[in-house]
Amino acid sequence: MRYLITRGNPFIDEDARRETLALDQRMRSLSAIERDMVRLVADPGFGRWLEQIRNVGGCAHPIYLSGHTTVMDAASGEVLRHFDTAGEPGGRLAVRCRNRRETRCGPCSRLHAGDTFHLVRSGLSGGKGTPTVVRDHPRLFVTLTAPSFGQVHHLTEDGKPCLPRREGGTCEHGRSVGCLLVHTAEDPMLGQPLCPGCYDYAGHVLWHAHAGELWNRFCRAVRRILATSAGIAQSRLRHHVRLSFAKVAEYQQRAAVHFHAVVRLDGPTGPDVPPPDWASATRLETAIREAADTVTVSASYSSALGDWTASWGTELDVAPIRSFGDGAPVTDDRVAAYVAKYVGKSVAEAGGSDRRLTSPAEIRYAGATAHIRALMGMCWRLGGLRELEGLRLRAWAHTLGYRGHVLTKSRCYSTTYAALHADRAEYQRGGVGSNAESNAVADSAWRYVGSGHSPAAAELAAGIAADHEESLRLCKEAKDDEEQARAMGWGREQ
Repeated sequence: MRYLITRGNPFIDEDARRETLALDQRMRSLSAIERDMVRLVADPGFGRWLEQIRNVGGCAHPIYLSGHTTVMDAASGEVLRHFDTAGEPGGRLAVRCRNRRETRCGPCSRLHAGDTFHLVRSGLSGGKGTPTVVRDHPRLFVTLTAPSFGQVHHLTEDGKPCLPRREGGTCEHGRSVGCLLVHTAEDPMLGQPLCPGCYDYAGHVLWHAHAGELWNRFCRAVRRILATSAGIAQSRLRHHVRLSFAKVAEYQQRAAVHFHAVVRLDGPTGPDVPPPDWASATRLETAIREAADTVTVSASYSSALGDWTASWGTELDVAPIRSFGDGAPVTDDRVAAYVAKYVGKSVAEAGGSDRRLTSPAEIRYAGATAHIRALMGMCWRLGGLRELEGLRLRAWAHTLGYRGHVLTKSRCYSTTYAALHADRAEYQRGGVGSNAESNAVADSAWRYVGSGHSPAAAELAAGIAADHEESLRLCKEAKDDEEQARAMGWGREQ
C-alpha cells in the first residue's frame, strides 16, 4: 500500500520508493500473529495495556469493562477515590474471567485452586474465620464412587493383565469378555468399555442425573444413623451435633463421576463448639459405611427403561485426617491440596466438552472418544422422553448428564469464596483506607464492552502467565528450602 502511494510521486526519490516496496513485501510475508504484534506494540497505549494484563495474571480470556467508580465520604461528600476508564487504552479495563476450568483459562484456574485450598484447609485446621479447635473434631476423608455399568479397560499393578478370564468366551455381541493386555498410563483404551453393546449407557447417564440427590440422601442417612446409634431422636440430633462437609466431584477415566469429601462433626452451634464425647470418628465412619450401603434414589418410571434405581458403588474409602504428617498419608494440607487439584478439572479431562450442545449433530465433534460420544447421545435420546424432561439431560449432555457443582460445602464448614475474594482485594489495595472508607458510599457504573484476546495479545498473555507460574514455583522452592534448613537446625546461632 505504501508503494502505491509513493509510485508516481515526484517528491519521493527512487531509493525511498525501493525501501517502501521492500517494507511492504516484508509486511506481506509476516504471519497474521506477527502483523497483529506490530500493530499492538505500535499502539501508544501498549504499555498500559500490558500492565493491565499483568495485573490479571495473564488471564487467557479477560473481560473488558467500561465505566467509573467514585468513593465519597458519606458525611462530608469528600471524594476519597475515583477511577475512570476514559484514560485507559481503548477506554476499557481488563478484569479476570474467573473461569475455574484449566482447559479454558490456566491462570484463573490456578487462582481458583488456591482459593479452594484455603477454603478446605480452613475447615480442617482453622483460620479464615474458622476457629482452630476444629483440628480436634472427628474428621474423615471419604471417597464415594458410582456403581459399575460394564467392564472397562483399566490399569493394573505388577504387570498383570487388564481383565484375565480363565474360561475365556465372548459376550452376546461376539466380543471377548476378558482382556489380556497390560495397559500403560497413556493407553487410549483406558476407561473404554470392552463391549459398547453390553455397557449400560442409560444407567450411566441416569446415575449422573441423580448423583446430587443421592448425596443429599446420603447426608440425611448419616445423621439418622448417628442419632439412632446414640439413642437420640432424629429431630433432636441438631441440638447435640452438626454434620459439616466439603466435597468435590471428579470424572474418572470411564467418565463416571465420583466424590471426594471432607466430613466433620461439630457441636450444635458449629465449629466453635466441640461435639459430644459419643460423636467419635469411629462412630462417624460406621454411619458413613452403613449409609453408603443402603441409600438409593428411584428415577421416574419410563416405559422405555422401566424402573431404575441409583445407588453408590462398592468402592468406598474412609480415612481419618491427621493434623500433622508424622508418617500419616492423609493430613490437612494433603487433603486440601488434593481437593484443590481436582476443582480445576472438568469433563474435558475425560474427553468431553466444556460447552453446551445445541444439536445432536455437534456430538460427533464434542466427544473425543466413541465412549464419550455414546454417553452424550444417550443424554440427547433420554432427554427427549416426556417422563424424564425434569432431568434436563439435553441441556447437560456436554457433562454427560451430571448437573451438580464441582465443589459444594455445608454452610458452617468454613469460609466462602466471596470472603476470600474480598480479602484478596483488600490485600491488593494494601489494606489502606479501610478505616477511612468505613462510612463511605460508592457510585459506580460499569458495562461490558468485550472479551478475549487478539492473536498477538494471546501470545503475550500466555508469556505473562508462564512467567508468573515460574515465579510462584521458585518462591515455593525457596520456602521449602528454608523450612528444611530450619528443621535441620541450619542457620542458628551457635
